Amino acid sequence: MIELTVNGIKRSVDVVPEMPLLWVLRDELGITSAKYGCGVAQCGACTVHIDGKAVRSCQAHIGEVAGKSIVTLEGIDKKEQHPVVQAWIEHQVPQCGYCQTGQIMQAISLLTKISKPTDEQINQVMSGNLCRCGTYPRIRAAIHAAAAKKMAEK
Repeated sequence: MIELTVNGIKRSVDVVPEMPLLWVLRDELGITSAKYGCGVAQCGACTVHIDGKAVRSCQAHIGEVAGKSIVTLEGIDKKEQHPVVQAWIEHQVPQCGYCQTGQIMQAISLLTKISKPTDEQINQVMSGNLCRCGTYPRIRAAIHAAAAKKMAEK
C-alpha cells in the first residue's frame, strides 16, 4: 500500500510504484479535474500541486510522491471560490475547458511565488500549459485580476 494525502485526506492505494499519479487520481480515487492531455508533461492539462509545487501528474510516479501532499482543483479553497477561479469565471477564460484545471493550478502556483507578475512572467510560467482554443489573452487578464484581488485583500 502506498500512502499519500490528497486534498487534505490521507489515502492508501494498492498500485505499482511506477503508476503515474494521474492514473491514481482518476482511476483509483475518482478525482477527475486533472486531465490526460499528452502523457509526456508537455501540455499541462494534468497539473496538480505536490507539496505546494505545480507538477505534471502524468509523469510523477505514485512511488515518488508517497507521503506527500497532493492538491487538485477539487482541494482548492473548499469554503469559497479561490480568487483565480473567480477571475477565470469573470474573464470567461474557458472555451472548451479541457485544459483549464491545469491552467488554474499553474496560475495559483505562479501567484504563490510572484504576487504581482508581469505579462512576461505570466507568459514564461504559463507557456508550458497549452490551450488549443487560444485563450491566452484571457488567461493573462484573469491572472492579473486575481493578483489585484489578492493584493486588495491584504
